[in-house]
Amino acid sequence: MAEIYISIGSNVDRERHFKNGLTALIEHFPDYVHSNVYESEPVGFSGRNFFNSVFAAKTTKSVEQVCQILKQIEQDNGRTRSDKKFSPRTLDLDLLMYDGMICDKPAQLPRDEITKNAFVLLPLSEVAAEVVHPVVGEKINAIWQNYHNPSQKLWKVEL
Repeated sequence: MAEIYISIGSNVDRERHFKNGLTALIEHFPDYVHSNVYESEPVGFSGRNFFNSVFAAKTTKSVEQVCQILKQIEQDNGRTRSDKKFSPRTLDLDLLMYDGMICDKPAQLPRDEITKNAFVLLPLSEVAAEVVHPVVGEKINAIWQNYHNPSQKLWKVEL
């Protein structure tokens, strides 16, 4: 069984797309834990605020299968591959970590934004506090405790 961590984000019809994405993830990965949901300002562009969280699960699926499932769920929720990197999103599902795997294909693992973005790191610390980041070599909770970027604001919301 592999432990996987997936970030969920949406800022276009965000409540509907966020809930649809979470429901689909639960269907594919029923052995899961879900962080709190946070609202955050967009990073890298101007636009509506995002809803963000992290979904942790155990799976027997390969990393390639997991990536394909995530792309399909995004596509089912109106995401197109031609979207610019920093732009509004109906649904953004990113595989953050797959066990301790380090690779660039089929996805960058562990995902670079774990250590850079509060909207990923805070919810990840809720579901993977004791997990050691395979590159940094520190527990996720310790990385969060040492994180400091006052320009990235986020707050807990109830959906």
